[in-house]
Order: sequence, then C-alpha cells, then structure tokens
Amino acid sequence: MNMKMIDGGVTAAQGFIASGVHCGIRRNTSKNDLSLIVSEIPASAAAVYTTNLVKGAPLTVTKAHIADGKAQAVICNSGNANTCNADGIEIAEGMAALVSSALDIDSADVVVASTGVIGQPLSLEPIKAGMDELVAGLSVEGGHEAALGIMTTDTIPKEVAVEFTCGGKTCRIGGIAKGSGMIHPNMATMLVFITTDVAIAPEMLQKALSGDIQNTFNMISIDGDTSTNDMVTVLANGMAGNDEITAEGEDFTAFMQALNTVTVALCRMIAGDGEGATKLLECQVSGAASLDIAKTVAKSVICSSLLKAAMFGADANWGRVLCAIGYSGAPVDVNKIDVSFKSEKGEILVCKDGAGVAFSEEKAKEILLEKEIEILVALNDGDFSSTAWGCDLTYDYVKINGDYRT
Repeated sequence: MNMKMIDGGVTAAQGFIASGVHCGIRRNTSKNDLSLIVSEIPASAAAVYTTNLVKGAPLTVTKAHIADGKAQAVICNSGNANTCNADGIEIAEGMAALVSSALDIDSADVVVASTGVIGQPLSLEPIKAGMDELVAGLSVEGGHEAALGIMTTDTIPKEVAVEFTCGGKTCRIGGIAKGSGMIHPNMATMLVFITTDVAIAPEMLQKALSGDIQNTFNMISIDGDTSTNDMVTVLANGMAGNDEITAEGEDFTAFMQALNTVTVALCRMIAGDGEGATKLLECQVSGAASLDIAKTVAKSVICSSLLKAAMFGADANWGRVLCAIGYSGAPVDVNKIDVSFKSEKGEILVCKDGAGVAFSEEKAKEILLEKEIEILVALNDGDFSSTAWGCDLTYDYVKINGDYRT
C-alpha cells in the first residue's frame, strides 16, 4: 500500500474544516480554549471512551449523539472538564445546541468534549460569546488553531496526517490530540479527534477504532492515573469516493494500516509530552509466549516510577526493568530475559539471561541522555511482541500537579 505522511492534521481529509479561538474559559487570553471541527456532509462516526467510572458529562452526551453511527461536527473546550457538575449534561447539550444553531445542523450530530479541571462549574456564556468568531474562522487551514484549542498542560500541539490508497482512490486520514498528564489508559487524559475521507460503514469504523486502540492509546502511561474525560473519535465522510467499506478485506486492511500510522504517531507525541517530561520512553517487548504477556510486560515496564526516574537521570539501572517485569503478573522465565537500552547514540546490552553483564557506564549514559529512549526486552520464550510508550518522571511533574487547580 502506498502511504506517505502529509501536512494538514485534522483538516487534511477532503471536506473537513476547523477553527480554534480563545473565548474566555481559560484565564490566559493568549491561549485558545475552544475548538470546532466540521465535515461538509454527515459522516460515519465511532468513538471509544475512558474506563473510569467517573465520566465527564460530554462523554455521556457524545455516546448518545453517535448511537446512530453518524456525526458532522466536534466541539471541544479546554480549561474545564465539565465533570462532576450537577448541570453537566445540560451544559454539554447546550454546547451541541450552539453548534447546531450556528451551522444549521442537527444537534444530535455534534460530538462534545471538554478537558481541564474537574468539579468546576462550566458556563455556556463564554462559549456562546465566542461562537461567531469560532464559526467565522472555519477553514482548511484552521486545523492548527483547533489543535491549540484542546491543549491543557500540553507544551506542543499534536497533529498528524497520512495519504494512502484505498479502493483505488487517494484517501487521507488525519488527527489532533491533547494529552500530557493523568495518562494511564485505558485510555489517557487525552482527547483525540481523527477525520478521514474514506467511505466506511459506521460498524466497520467502530471495529477498526476499537481494535486499534488496544495496541496504541491503551499502551501509553504517563503517571498511573486514568482520566475521567478520555475519548477518541473518528469521523469518516466518504468524500474520497471509494466504494464503502462494509466488511473485512483488502480495503479494510489498508484503512487499518493508515489509521494505525496516525494513532501510533499521536501516541508518541502524547507520551513524549508528558507533564514535566524530558524524554520519550518506548518499551519494545519481543519473544513473548503470547500477545497478552508481551503487552503486560511492556506496560509494566513503562509504568514503573522507579525506572522512569532512572531514565530522567540517565542511569542505566536495568534492575528496575527486571523488577517491573517480576511484579507484572506475566508468566515469564526470568532466566531467559535480555535487556538493552537504545537511542540515536547507539545500543547497549545491560542484562543477559536475567543477569547483569559488563557494560560501559559512560556509553550507557551517553545513550540515555538522548530525548528518545528505547527499552528493549527480549523474553526469548515465543514469537509475540508489543510496544508501550511513556516518559521520564521529573521534578517538574510534581511542580505542575502541586497547584494545577489553583
């Protein structure tokens, strides 16, 4: 399949426009806090949501709105999660109604999302006041402003898009994401909005998304906390003109590959932008007896606070990798495990058959001082593999979260 990375993010696909403005929810007037994504025509829609029993009102509203498999717009605010509020549902429905009125579309075709502080009342007034400017700014070039509008403690906007061939047609899929802290899937404090011009039935779109997240967004961990507002949504408007994908086959596989390229790229961006983070960590587990074992081990390693702290200090403390594997609950033969650290500066073996080997501490530190670190774990017990993403644990993480609300 021909596939290449392209510019455009959430508006790369045909028929999508977006916008982002500051409407007054956030105190910092230089930061956008309201975003809108719109498809020219109604689109197939699919979503996955946080497993936290405490869920933001927007998730409840969105789930009801896309129960028919259709949506045409996404509105998202930052600075307030609209969670644990007595009038949360009313406010979320009110956001959809404002979009409905401004765009002359059915309010039930609006996906609603919010991110920010939990338990603080959210007023519709600033959203209503900013709606004219938000709609006026809608354009193909507006995807970047939308990406800025969904950020909270993120330090960078997260955008990606790919172009590929499906059903003989040139298709595109792109997305934006926010996510920096409270990221411990399933899923993360993370919002992801993906758009595509592929024609695909809602049930197949949901199948693709639900299958993909098991090996992408559900394999990220920043800090061990599962957010209340996590959501990944995909809108597919069919404007590429391919024959609608209604079953598994070559076209569905091509779509899945493109979707996975986008989601993996966003995963890496989210993990690398963890609160206070200085490094992206990627744990690659190979040689597992089953996929479940591979995923369990990778996730346990990437979640280890001790290992994350060691990576911050560029300390090749491989014993913390073995420790995390040991308490993961995965049935592995510890005496077969090999561990290496890798970055742009090279690769170094630090553990062989479950025991330490002689290695250069100087070389190891040089490798671990890089911005992107790979932790390679070979279980040598089978043919399955898995990858998980995270970041280092720094002093700044505590500083950021010590006064996040105030």
